[in-house]
Amino acid sequence: MRPRLLFAAALGLALAAGARDGFDSWVAATELPPLTVPVGSEVLARDGTLLRAFPVADGRWRLAPGPVDAAYLQALIAFEDGRYRQHAGVDPLAVLRAAGQMLWHRHIVSGASTLSMQVARLLEDGPTGTLPGKARQARLALALERKLTKDQILDLYLRLAPFGGNLEGVRAAALAYFGKEPRRLTPAEAALLIALPQSPERRRPDRNPKEAKAARDRVLDRLMRAGILQADTVAAAKAEPIPTRRRDFPALAPHLTERLFASTPPGTRIETVIDPRLQRAAETLARRAIAGQGGQVSVAMVLADHQSGEILAEVGGAEWTDTHRAGFLDLTQAPRSPGSTLKPFVYALAFDDGLAHPETLIEDRPVAFGPWRPQNFDRSFRGTVTVRRALTLSLNIPVVSLTEALGPERLLSTLRRAGAKPILPSNAPPGLAVSLGGLGISLEDLVQAYAGLARLGRPVTLSAEAGKAGPASGQLFGAVAAWQVGDILVHIPPPPGAAPNRIAYKTGTSYGHRDALALGYDGRHVAGVWMGRADGTPVPGAFGGELAAPVLFELFDRIGADRVPLPAPPPATLILPNARLPQPLQRFRPRDAAFADTVIGAPEVTFPPEGAEIETAGEGLVVKLRSGAPPFTWLANGVPVLFGTSSRETVLNLTGPGYVTLTVLDARGRAAHRRVVLRP
Repeated sequence: MRPRLLFAAALGLALAAGARDGFDSWVAATELPPLTVPVGSEVLARDGTLLRAFPVADGRWRLAPGPVDAAYLQALIAFEDGRYRQHAGVDPLAVLRAAGQMLWHRHIVSGASTLSMQVARLLEDGPTGTLPGKARQARLALALERKLTKDQILDLYLRLAPFGGNLEGVRAAALAYFGKEPRRLTPAEAALLIALPQSPERRRPDRNPKEAKAARDRVLDRLMRAGILQADTVAAAKAEPIPTRRRDFPALAPHLTERLFASTPPGTRIETVIDPRLQRAAETLARRAIAGQGGQVSVAMVLADHQSGEILAEVGGAEWTDTHRAGFLDLTQAPRSPGSTLKPFVYALAFDDGLAHPETLIEDRPVAFGPWRPQNFDRSFRGTVTVRRALTLSLNIPVVSLTEALGPERLLSTLRRAGAKPILPSNAPPGLAVSLGGLGISLEDLVQAYAGLARLGRPVTLSAEAGKAGPASGQLFGAVAAWQVGDILVHIPPPPGAAPNRIAYKTGTSYGHRDALALGYDGRHVAGVWMGRADGTPVPGAFGGELAAPVLFELFDRIGADRVPLPAPPPATLILPNARLPQPLQRFRPRDAAFADTVIGAPEVTFPPEGAEIETAGEGLVVKLRSGAPPFTWLANGVPVLFGTSSRETVLNLTGPGYVTLTVLDARGRAAHRRVVLRP
């Protein structure tokens, strides 16, 4: 008998081993569905909160889980699959319990599906009530457990669980039903999110709140019996109302987020530097700004930190869903006429080249530039005024005279170095009218250019995307020239009721009252406001100073305690009245000064050569010239460094390092220029 027992035992072990191996092979041969679950793209604010989410391609709201309340996860596992961390995908005890209950009660009392089996069903969208379907889920659950960790399987559940309608995943459900992320949930909220996936359509709280409440309360009772929740907590949770409507998903900065979404692959988490507080304030301000305007007037805004280049708020239109106002158009990107908002750059270049000073006298009289006879906006003339007053009053004749002396291409190249992309009509060569707004440029590009002005001539790249903003190379003009322009702009009277001397700003109104603009900056922030109709139709009576400027000042008021005053003047700034200026800077002579290096007898710099790199060794810069009528005045980056010398060879007290624009003026106001790089 004994050999027979041994043989039977050996045969039993062999059969068991064979069955085990066969079972392992059967599980290993399971064909797995794709485990990469597509999620919608998200655009995040600088603090990590959601600016906007996008559904997946088939319209379902499914988002990456993100942080989830630990108490919710504990309750979910306790309710759905208490031995989730112990079993291998199928819980034998749960199967025996379900089978015994069915035999005793002669109907199904409880299921045996584990969380792993539920994930298997969700991955394949398989049936729930058939024996073959359950077998397939069990096999797939066992295979998933061999390939994935428990946390990875749980992550799939948190992405795929259905919550009614087109909501999938716990994060989408929390945002839609509670208006918040699931990182912090009340016991009542957690219980509802546990109950919904069991019967998502029948228990939808926005359609069947009684069913939803009953299911939630049953979950709360079971969690109390399991010792997860205390009785007083459950009582308070049951008293909490059920949400009866779905909330809209966040949609801050809709035009910006739409652009970012369109430029990235589906499912991307896009990080921005948008300040959600300022963005909400700007959007509220935009709606108020158009409330009293005609039905098709819209508004666009850009607010940035010019020190870092980060765009903090951007409004592409007041109402992005309002088709009557063409709200779907992003008007921060639309090329429009800038009106008079480019004038500060003409003056900065003129100051930098030594053509003028804020206290230089300039003529505002009728003048012809070839066949063109420009007029001031009010069609009146002021006669002889200071350059400061000409910019303060936004006079046209003086700025066109300076543009002629500089050359209009100089203004265009400065804007391009600032990072803007000006557009000329039909790609024509630039004419003098560019200084009065005779080109196309977007609001975002205008703010980009003003950021360089605010930074004392140092350009910066503006961006709302994290990691893409920052200082740019080069120099637009000298720090002194930029400060002088800012000092004029900050003393322009503000709109009624606004505090004076806080913002350096300039307004603009395009031809035919099509565009009303205001651009401004303080020591840290730069902003621009555009108002008008998206289709370019004139808005009668629309002026930048009356429409856009008050909105600009209100936008700066929203910044609050982070505002920074404008900087003090650079040490080399020449702050003198007109009578004490060097004689060539006391009065601007447009015809004599225009392209002075081509005038016979004008001064000519013979050393250093244009573009030279010179080592000064701390002993100053040797300069030489010929022609011209003494005495001579030498300027470096628009700042006088030597007055009234008769010598044609001298040493300037310049040691570097860096780029320097040299200007020499003779007694008749004629000029010559050199740009060099100094090495110490």
